[in-house]
Amino acid sequence: MDISMYFEPIRRLEIMDAVNPNRGMIGDLIQPFDEQGYFPELITPGIAIMGVNEDRQALSNQGCGMAPDYIREKLYRLYSSDPQLKMLDLGNIRQGFGIEDSFFAVRNAVAELLKHNIIPIIIGGSQDLTYANYTAYESLGQIVNIVTIDKEFDIGSNEDAFDSHSYISRIILHKPNFLFNLTNIGYQTYFVDQDAIKLMKNLFFDVYRLGEVRNDLQQTEPLVRNADMVSVDISAVRFSDAPGCAHASPNGFYGEEICQIMRYAGLSDKLTSLGIYEVNPTYDTHEQTAHLAAQMIWYFIDGYLSRYREFPYKDKDLYVKYMVRIEGQGDEIIFYKSKRSDRWWMEVNCPPDMQLKYARHYLVPCSYRDYQTACENDIPDRWWQAYQKLM
Repeated sequence: MDISMYFEPIRRLEIMDAVNPNRGMIGDLIQPFDEQGYFPELITPGIAIMGVNEDRQALSNQGCGMAPDYIREKLYRLYSSDPQLKMLDLGNIRQGFGIEDSFFAVRNAVAELLKHNIIPIIIGGSQDLTYANYTAYESLGQIVNIVTIDKEFDIGSNEDAFDSHSYISRIILHKPNFLFNLTNIGYQTYFVDQDAIKLMKNLFFDVYRLGEVRNDLQQTEPLVRNADMVSVDISAVRFSDAPGCAHASPNGFYGEEICQIMRYAGLSDKLTSLGIYEVNPTYDTHEQTAHLAAQMIWYFIDGYLSRYREFPYKDKDLYVKYMVRIEGQGDEIIFYKSKRSDRWWMEVNCPPDMQLKYARHYLVPCSYRDYQTACENDIPDRWWQAYQKLM
């Protein structure tokens, strides 16, 4: 499929004049779709930036559709950790006549990139674009895990509503449904209705409070390692570090913390798309939030360049196997530890006739702490959550 029709070229000359990149900067290494009209060849495997100037469903944050070029300008100034980096910038999705037209373009563009084993980094725009990203996986027939980094759940209170604060409901209700798991990292309890927390837990989704996550940031690594796609609402970062959003609040992740999570995401061999949303230049003091978003992308790329290419469901010989019997549990819980990276996975009981369908899901990324929990004769929460879905 020719996806160039969905994009408009970036104002590269204007951006580059502002940047004046030196050798080794991302702006010098990237292959863009620019004013000259040459749409870059899709390099396999690789990474592609795609902006989406769409904010018509941004709830009280109109103006975030202007963010892509502001973030580009900051990103292009950063030096790559690999001077041989191969990366594309496809430009910005042409805004459709209606919102569904924009979603259709995002869906098809992302699907085509995924088919070419290219990871799209979507620069929004409002976070409801996560739904368009999700539907791209439908054409691949792939069951997916989503991680959202957000201070709230964006479920909404009206079944018919669809905007940046209710897109999760649209994903859950989408038919056919190919969502296996949804994980929220960093929600802040005072922004979330208690009924919404109960609903997420009743659906066996994983939700982690900000304080819980910040207490041990390394525990987010297995969470993002289990994701196919990650969606970041920049308001999950505190106002002092990211003022460029109408929904920014005093509490949230620090800039270095969100960048660490982005590196974990880049390291994940399973993850195939990333979206950063709700950055609004209208509110952005000294373009600090655009700076942070660019650095988040840098950390993601740095993680990507360091991937271990580990797929324990394909080749278990490269892993140390541990079997832990829990009292009252019929079968042992099986853990795998990578001989290369020391990362952990655990195997969840899955009926034989479903193992092919859920091949990427019944081996769940975990941590050494989960192994310790099992050794203390207790079932890890991560194991139990996955088991409920498989049964």
